[in-house]
Amino acid sequence: MPPARKKPRTYDPAKIRAAVTAQFGHVADAVRGLDAGQLARPSGLGDWSVADLAAHIAWIADSMAAGLARPPAAVAELPAVEWPFATASLAGKISEAARETLSGAPLPELYEGAGARMAEALAANPGSRVLDLWIGDMTLADFLVTRTVELVVHTDDLNRAAALDIPIERQALAACTRLLADALAVKAPGGSVEVRMPPFAVVQCIEGPRHTRGTPPNVVETDPLTWIRLATGRTGWAEALSQARVRASGERADLSALLPLMS
Repeated sequence: MPPARKKPRTYDPAKIRAAVTAQFGHVADAVRGLDAGQLARPSGLGDWSVADLAAHIAWIADSMAAGLARPPAAVAELPAVEWPFATASLAGKISEAARETLSGAPLPELYEGAGARMAEALAANPGSRVLDLWIGDMTLADFLVTRTVELVVHTDDLNRAAALDIPIERQALAACTRLLADALAVKAPGGSVEVRMPPFAVVQCIEGPRHTRGTPPNVVETDPLTWIRLATGRTGWAEALSQARVRASGERADLSALLPLMS
């Protein structure tokens, strides 16, 4: 008998909404205090400066509000867990749209406007609303889970590039970790390797002998932020291993061929 298909992970819609709103607020507060020297620093993301990265984060909120202002799509096509694989081909288009939408205005003004529009749009729409998106039509509830990934990843980018200490909401970090963990299991289905990101996620992946009880023979364990950096290409597998930020045991416990999941 084939193994039962695992049910998709569910998220608490109210907690996800609150986490997205709070995380955007944390970034907005930090961006208001950036000086010209910090804004001019390289972001570590291609040719973007810190100012470009900060503007892109404002666009994340603004574009969601714009999506909710468009007529809804009929049926959701893309679940949250498949979103990481749909983004790579649109990176250039997204970057161009962000520059066109937000160019010219001072960052505090961008954040104030984007935050207000996002709050108004979220208050007016239920999680079942289907957004018409470039990557594929998604429910608002699922799309908000993907916003935790965008906001957590780019908060971490800002912290490292501008020497900041912007807090990361625990609920946002948890959702981001879990979504990227589940995406790994989708990319490499199986049960021969157990991947742990305590305290938020444990998944099994990679074809091979399936573990049923006791200590698994193939285990990968890391902290949530290191996992997020691995999954998004901010950190390489070999680098994380050499710095003891990943512990891997067993002949199959090598995820280098599967990472990054998105970049």
